[in-house]
Amino acid sequence: MKVVLLRDVPNLGRAGEVKEVADGYARNFLIPKGLATPATEGLIRHAVETRRAAEQRQIRQRSTAQEKAARLQGAAVTIRARAGQGDRLYGAITSQQIAEAIAQQLGVEVDRRRIELEAPIRTLGTHPVKVRLGPEITAQVQVVVEREA
Repeated sequence: MKVVLLRDVPNLGRAGEVKEVADGYARNFLIPKGLATPATEGLIRHAVETRRAAEQRQIRQRSTAQEKAARLQGAAVTIRARAGQGDRLYGAITSQQIAEAIAQQLGVEVDRRRIELEAPIRTLGTHPVKVRLGPEITAQVQVVVEREA
């Protein structure tokens, strides 16, 4: 029996895929649990269109991520912070502050959750920071922390 998967099913397929399964598996498990529905011409056509639209969306997201990565790669942003003796900061530079500095100084909007800090930035100086813009797309940004006057 052909079914259209409504949700991801382990060891079977992803949502929107059309799969051939045993009649009993479809009638007794997939359909009652709302994981699949019997495949009709209209549903198959709809599944194909949905998959095609999702692929186009992924291509667009990947290209914008690559554009952002090209703009960010090797760029430097400056953040001013209060520091005590020994160039130690009163607190730490957060990913939110870095995201705001990137948006303000470079004009690229980056979600703070995409900024990877290996350790909290607690000293003055230049610190390399990774920005994960998508799967397998990252950019290295230099964060320059200066003493606030």
